[in-house]
Amino acid sequence: MTDQPAPTDVPTIRTLVRLAVPAVIVGVVSALVLFALDWIADIVDKGIWTALPKAIGVDPASGWWIFGVLSITGLAVGLVVWLVPGHGGPDSATTELIEPPLKLAVLPSLALVTVLALAGGVSLGPENPIIAINTALLVALVARLWPAVPSQLIVLITAAGTIGALFGTPVAAALVFTGVVAALKTGGALWDRLFLPLVAAAAGSLTMTLLQHPKFTVPMPAYTTTHPIDILSGLIIGVIATLIGLVAVYVFPLVHRLFHSIGNPVIYITLGGMVLGVLGAIGGPITLFKGLSQMSELIQNRATYSSGQLALILVVKLVALVIAASAGFRGGRIFPSVFIGAAVGVLANALVPSVPMAVAVGCAILGVTLVIARDGWIAIFLGVAVTGSIAVLPLLCLVILPTWLMVSRTPEMRITLPAPAKDPQTPSTPASPSPGA
Repeated sequence: MTDQPAPTDVPTIRTLVRLAVPAVIVGVVSALVLFALDWIADIVDKGIWTALPKAIGVDPASGWWIFGVLSITGLAVGLVVWLVPGHGGPDSATTELIEPPLKLAVLPSLALVTVLALAGGVSLGPENPIIAINTALLVALVARLWPAVPSQLIVLITAAGTIGALFGTPVAAALVFTGVVAALKTGGALWDRLFLPLVAAAAGSLTMTLLQHPKFTVPMPAYTTTHPIDILSGLIIGVIATLIGLVAVYVFPLVHRLFHSIGNPVIYITLGGMVLGVLGAIGGPITLFKGLSQMSELIQNRATYSSGQLALILVVKLVALVIAASAGFRGGRIFPSVFIGAAVGVLANALVPSVPMAVAVGCAILGVTLVIARDGWIAIFLGVAVTGSIAVLPLLCLVILPTWLMVSRTPEMRITLPAPAKDPQTPSTPASPSPGA
């Protein structure tokens, strides 16, 4: 591997072929780690929400059980963050999907708090922590096996492999990294830059598909033809969903500041768990967890909910996302935002039944996830993936235009930490690694 190009060089075909094997391994390992984390969380989940209540003869859907479990989850996460070496890693409220690799010593505590949150019903997804865990593990692993491979490249292909595994398809990773590559402006063919991330994403998604068969698409009435009124309906729903997401974005730093002003993580994370417990008792089990299976349940059983109940579920989940992300729990915000978007869409369909379900849900998911993830490709992808309708794609491409104008100059749903003091003698490093490095 002596012919590695500089980070800004266009990769040669020989380089791409030689690095394809490490990329495949990275993708497979990324999926295996995600599967292991999900598997452990599922075991704990079944113990807390099924086996234990059955053993003592209580209803796990009762308000007091939900409150108790989430309060204890908050206490457990708080104790780990306070006392366990690594302290649960960085606060997820301050991180993006792709960050520099953490120290390996941090990973056990980060994995522990992630499992506790996933199993305990906290309204966050696994995306931020699992990408951080995989990045740290694989940068260290590849540094031993292929020391000539740049660590910046491993960060990128690990993130791609993990995103592919999370969504069960390499398409999501390809869309994300199209934006990353475009931002680099380093020249060369786009597909040369995307080649290695796509190799890792394909390996990760195929591995996860073989192990777990993840599925985003929710059965709903087929949508095959767009009518003029659907365009107006989609635009209105997309704008309203975007405004709902923006409420969370603007409230988020205020709530984060309030919790963290307490100082001791045991106190403020336990308090966050108690608030989540109250919200869960009000909204019911459907408002708990990351929201993927709950979204499917909501859409398929939509006829059993009144408009008032749907509005309550929407508000509870929106507040739960803000609280969970603010109170020190570790987890991502994309998965619960998809549930919130789906809830907006189901509510819109309940209020105006003539709006096709695929239009309502797809446009609403686009609006909310665009605000939370701040990535137009992911927003469009999720709108199509959940509805399973290619016919809704042109409409989503139109709806994203006004919604992007609404969010492009607004704050992100992320807390920006003060930049560390810089030594004037320390050379600067590139802001983003090159996928084709």
